[in-house]
Amino acid sequence: MNNSQLQLFVKIAETGSFTRAGQEMNMTQPAVSRAISALENELDVSLIIRDRRNGIVLTDVGQRILVIFRRILQQYDKVQQVVAAEKGLEIGTIRIGSFPMSSAHLLPKIIRSIRDRYPQIEFELHEGNIMEIQQWLSSRVIDVALIIATEQEAAELNYETMPLYNEEMLAVFRENETFADQDILHVKKLSGESMIICNGGYEMPIVDLFARAEAELSIGFIVHNVNTCLNMIEQGLGTAILPAISLSWLPPGVRALPTEPKAYRPVELAVPSFSEASPASRLFVETALQLFARPNKRLV
Repeated sequence: MNNSQLQLFVKIAETGSFTRAGQEMNMTQPAVSRAISALENELDVSLIIRDRRNGIVLTDVGQRILVIFRRILQQYDKVQQVVAAEKGLEIGTIRIGSFPMSSAHLLPKIIRSIRDRYPQIEFELHEGNIMEIQQWLSSRVIDVALIIATEQEAAELNYETMPLYNEEMLAVFRENETFADQDILHVKKLSGESMIICNGGYEMPIVDLFARAEAELSIGFIVHNVNTCLNMIEQGLGTAILPAISLSWLPPGVRALPTEPKAYRPVELAVPSFSEASPASRLFVETALQLFARPNKRLV
């Protein structure tokens, strides 16, 4: 069993195809088949099933071994990075998971800062919702993530977090007489109003906000995209609580105000294990903290 076989098995699991995995590793399909067959013979178990209807399917033991192989490959990459650092070089690949808002506003600055100093470091981006990112962390598909999560969720799904910053959230609504000439919107006044919720990390802070304000939360729509939410507000279909960082542009007739009580969403850095993190992953965490973890810094 060698490093190439482990990489190949992981690629097959990720692509769902012998052919695509071979293309990514510059191997012919017969060579891929021989390598996997040799790996299964050495382990004396079946790892992969070729199903006509579902394509490539991992066996139960294959699923468990996949997580272990990813951990081994991460440690192998860590060894290479430590050796390179000893020689005065900085190399490696950082596999990053993020939700759309962090991808748009945080990741470009972090990656630019690292690339300016260490141009040989490569980046692999995985964008998804919070549940997908949590799964990628626990199965070690990614090395580091920007995430919205509770300590309990992190413990249950076997990854570790570190606070980055609290993201201020604002009430966004179509201008009308009800909220005219106000500088702060009291959440109590939203009790029973039709609320438009963006999923992907927005839900729990909003539920908590309405609970603190002792207001009734009435959900009219759940959407995936902030722009969709803003356009619905413009049409008078409801009110939303959205991060200030996403509100550099508002449709005509739409306003955003701070709330009372204040609304925040905690953004966290997450890794499968800080003690096992590679030098490149640690560099990402340190850079993110340097850029964004400043007292009272508002990302607007």
